[in-house]
Formats: sequence, C-alpha cells, structure tokens
Amino acid sequence: MGRQKKPYLEQIAIEATAAEGNGLAHVDGKVLFVKGGIPGDIVDVQVNKVRSGYSQGYIVHLVSPSPHRLVPFCQHFGECGGCTWQTLPYPMQTAFKQQQVVDQLTRIGHLDIPEVSPILGSAKTDHYRNKLEYTFSNRRWLLPGEDWSVLNDEERLGLGFHVSGFFDKVLDIRECHLQREPSNAIRLFIRQYAIGHGLSFYDLRENRGFLRTMVVRTTSTGENMLVICFGGEAQGEEARPAREALLDAVRTRFPEITSLYYVINPKGNDNFSDLPCTLYSGAEAVYEKMENLHFKIGPKSFYQTNSAQAYRLYSVVRDFVREGIETESPAPVIYDLYTGTGTIALFLASLARQVVGIEYVPEAIEDAKVNARENGITNTAFFAGDMKDVLNADFIAGHGQPDIVVLDPPRAGIHPSVAQVLLACAPKRMVYVSCNPATQARDLAIFAPHYTILHVQPVDMFPHTTHVENVVSLVRKD
Repeated sequence: MGRQKKPYLEQIAIEATAAEGNGLAHVDGKVLFVKGGIPGDIVDVQVNKVRSGYSQGYIVHLVSPSPHRLVPFCQHFGECGGCTWQTLPYPMQTAFKQQQVVDQLTRIGHLDIPEVSPILGSAKTDHYRNKLEYTFSNRRWLLPGEDWSVLNDEERLGLGFHVSGFFDKVLDIRECHLQREPSNAIRLFIRQYAIGHGLSFYDLRENRGFLRTMVVRTTSTGENMLVICFGGEAQGEEARPAREALLDAVRTRFPEITSLYYVINPKGNDNFSDLPCTLYSGAEAVYEKMENLHFKIGPKSFYQTNSAQAYRLYSVVRDFVREGIETESPAPVIYDLYTGTGTIALFLASLARQVVGIEYVPEAIEDAKVNARENGITNTAFFAGDMKDVLNADFIAGHGQPDIVVLDPPRAGIHPSVAQVLLACAPKRMVYVSCNPATQARDLAIFAPHYTILHVQPVDMFPHTTHVENVVSLVRKD
C-alpha cells in the first residue's frame, strides 16, 4: 500500500501568526500552519505534514498578498534561515512576540500574571549584531534552477551560513544586513583571496580542508576582531607560509581590524572553546561599553549579540532588582546564576553588598573576573561549574544567603534540582531572564505556589526573527 498523497489546498486565507513564525489558517475546522504566510495572505498550499490535530505546508502560489506584506530587503531571503520575518512590518513582529509571551506563560505555565508591559523593540532592525560566524564549504547550497553538474569548482564553493536542517550545506552569502561593515567586506575579500591562492574550503562530510570558519566581532566603540579558524590541513610548518600569507593580506587590506586571531581546529566539530587561539596581530581583546562599565571581549568570550538591546535588557533587570531593595536594610546579597562573563553581575554590583556569579564555562568566569578587576569592582565573586552541582546548601552556607536571585539560563531553562535549591533557600525576590518563554513558563510554574509574579517585560533582541527575550520579576509570598 503506497503512501497517502498529501493534499494541495487552494485559496487559503492566513488568519494569524503562530509558533515559529508560521502563518495560521483553518481548513475544515483543522489548524493549518503555513511556512512564510502572514496575516491577510491568500495562498495555495502544498501540505507536507499531516497530524491528528493539525497540518503543515508551504506556499506554492501567492494568490493575493496581504496588504501588510513587505518586499524582503535581503537578496538571500527564503534561502537563508535567518531574518524570516522580513516580509512583516516591525510593529506587527513585536505585537506577535508580545502575544507569544502571554500565551506561553498562561497556556504552558498556567500562571497568574499581571498585565504584560509593552515589549521593548529594537531601535535598529538591521546591522544590530556585534558577532557573526561564517562557514567555508566546498559543497555550497544550490539555489533554485542551479545544476551542480555544470558548475565549475569555484562556483561550487560557499562562505556563509549553514542552511537549516543540513549540517553539510552552506549558503554562499553576498551581503548580510545583520552586522555593520567591515563584516561583509572582510568575508568577500577572504573568499576571493582563498580562491585566487588555491586554499581549500572545508569539506564538512569528510572533515578536511584548509579554511573552516571565521568569526567577526564589531563593537559600539568602533573596534573589530577577526578570528580565522583553519582546518587540519593548515597544521604544521609546511602550511605556515600559506596560513600567514592570508593573515598578512587581511591585516594589510583591513587596518581597522584591531584584533586578529587564528585557530587550528582538526576536531570533528566547529567549536573551538577548548582550543588555543593565537593572537596574530593587534590587541588581545575588543571592548564594549555600558554606562561607566567596559567589558573585555576575547575570541572565546560570550557577550549579548545586540549591544544596544542588551543595555535595555540589563536596565530592566536592574530596575526590578532595585525595586526589591529595602532602603532601611543592609545592601542585599545577590546571586547571578548563569552569569556568563559577568555582565549582569557587574551591572548590579553597585546595588549589592556582594554579588555571587555562577557559570558553566570556565573561560567565561575568567573573563568575568578580569572585567570586575578592570572596572575596579571588588564586591563580586565568580565560580565555574555545572549549576546543579555547584549551587547547593553547602555553597549557600559558605557564600551567604541570597536576598535576590537573578537567573539567565540557556534555552533549556533551569535544572529541576536548581529550582528545588532556590525554593529551599527562599530568596525574597527573583528576576528570571529568558530567551525561551516556553521553558521559562515551565520553570515559573514550579515557583508559583511560593512566589507572586510582579512584572513581565518582553524585550526584542533579534528583529526579523521569531525569538524574544523575556524578564519576569517575582516576590516571595509571606
């Protein structure tokens, strides 16, 4: 018995935006999610997934575009997996993100929440990122109508972003609108230099090649860092002349690069956090400023990729923390869990008697200590380790009962044992920062019997994407 043919649906009206930015429609009383659809579109849809409660499909023909639909500003729209909401006006994007936060807190967490504060949109909706990573590939992603068999070796090369769902396919990027120059110029120069000098692009299936990835960092202070990651073929003295010739060419062409590093990565994955980074020229770090603080950013450092919105996010956290400080009492002990490089901890240090930061990545903790020292902040203490192993009753006994806890976990949220430790030590206030309101809602449900939600503040860190950051303030029930 053959597979049942998936239906082709005509004249479907997109009613709203749903999870992951899909358009939402109803057909015969059943939900249909349509990739790329926006409210007001009339479309013909090829269904490619059928489930008991819903179907999914993609647009074959745009019968009548929504009056809201915009022309994409990027030539790579539709092929690149980023910036999927370019067709949607920014005010509509933020409205949908706001509603997403409400829905996930109430439907997933079943939480009693106050009125959600209006989302803080980004003043810049392009060139807002301070970091991008590009991948070299000898088998780039083919565009519609292209035939691999007629392409020459050069035309098969790509330097850009991974295509969603394919570990070995890279979309060759001509211009990205996410990061200010010289990001595009550096990438295009290296691409052409490598082709002209016969440097091999990485084979992601065979795990071999000369050029593997590159990372560009730009700061609001005007500094620029480039990290070129070479593959195993660039190891050894025999490869050194070609490696250094490329680095010299880049340094000469772009004197505005203030920090130039290289890494040799023969491993089976692109992560170089456990590999030595060699400073080839310039300063060992770039710096980002936030009010009177400056943060050192090395080749392995984590820093929020939207600097301007990071400041607004941290300002919200500080306002919520400040609200919980009783002026008559001694300054509080604050725990900053998942502290990263200590940006939030240092931002809050002036309000606290002591700030204790915990983070899984040892290199990030070293950055946090350096940042504290360089900013003259002496009331912070930073510790590296898995949160569920570090944060326990003995740790709290040794470093002080927290009056206020700030949490900024990864997308997966917090481990159940961490939640139980927090319930046991019962801080007066908590501020939960999340890049995934769904897991945030799940975690907040654990605290709900003992804490009241005071504030909910969404922040848009990534325009033209479906991602949204959310900050929730909680107070212990007495």
